[in-house]
Amino acid sequence: MTLPGPVGVLVAIVATAVLLLVVVTAAVMIARARRLDRLHVRTDAAAAGLAAALDRRAAVVRAVAATAGPVAMDDADRRALRAAARAAATTRAAEDGVLDPDREAAENDLTRALAPLDTAALPADLAAELADANARVAVARRVHNDAVRDTRALRGRRMVRWLHLAGTAPVPRYFEIAEPGPDGVHPAAPAVRAAQDAVRVVVVDDDGRVLLFEGVDPARPAESFWFAPGGGVGPGEEPRAAVARTLAEETGLDVEPAQVRGPLWVREVVFEAGGATYAGRELFHVVHVPSGGIDTTGFTEHESRTVRGHRWWTPAELAVTLDVVHPHQLPDLLADPAALEPGGTPLAIH
Repeated sequence: MTLPGPVGVLVAIVATAVLLLVVVTAAVMIARARRLDRLHVRTDAAAAGLAAALDRRAAVVRAVAATAGPVAMDDADRRALRAAARAAATTRAAEDGVLDPDREAAENDLTRALAPLDTAALPADLAAELADANARVAVARRVHNDAVRDTRALRGRRMVRWLHLAGTAPVPRYFEIAEPGPDGVHPAAPAVRAAQDAVRVVVVDDDGRVLLFEGVDPARPAESFWFAPGGGVGPGEEPRAAVARTLAEETGLDVEPAQVRGPLWVREVVFEAGGATYAGRELFHVVHVPSGGIDTTGFTEHESRTVRGHRWWTPAELAVTLDVVHPHQLPDLLADPAALEPGGTPLAIH
């Protein structure tokens, strides 16, 4: 049956437009899927390269521990260095483009164990090999994290998410370690703080949302991350009082120490920021507040440079986000309401 005049023309135009839309959409989907596949291949290769660089550094450090004389390192530090190198080398290799999360902690322990080493007292060839191994780790880590950034960015596109173009491939993770300097230690000695020197606050509003800040290291502006508010504990200051103080300074929220619950969790951290390496312990507390605005005018100059903004997250949003969240276990912890109930001993998290 042939439709009459203008109606037939209109139907033909609509059919042609629909067919063209389907063809274009299919072409875009295929192109996105192919690009995503290439990015995953690139990430897998970068992860394997980073794992190889880390393994080589561990092997070199074991040789250093076996060779270093008493001038370069005393016996206790040498034993600690040997144990740290062995622990780093025995973590699982990269699988499907994802490095073992335990490797981050092992590599940070290795960097700390290298701090007492006097590389000038090492044989010249061994010192040069250690410097080369550290330089290769730094390059491999940046290559890996660049690949992870590009892959996560494409996986975050609506079409890729809605049509599940990534299939069952795991979401790649950034590899976050404090990088040693070229001579085996960080150019600035690690600033190791005393235990219980920092607090973090899980701020929950009336709607069950959690407040997080978006942070960035100015040295690596492409690698942003989300984290809970908090800060250092002053000399003689009780942790709950520190929570109330830092919340007022960073968010404008006025809470009493009695409203603070916890600590819920404890986390040992080693991170690099502003060209220095920091190590310490963070105690996580929880505070329930009414829904409302956040005032960040109390930020210090450093906070203003390193915090891009803030956002209230629902547990469901955190469960599916491709953004980097610290601590890494936070989305899983918030999925269980019982995790916000203080227990007898703080849960160790990473």
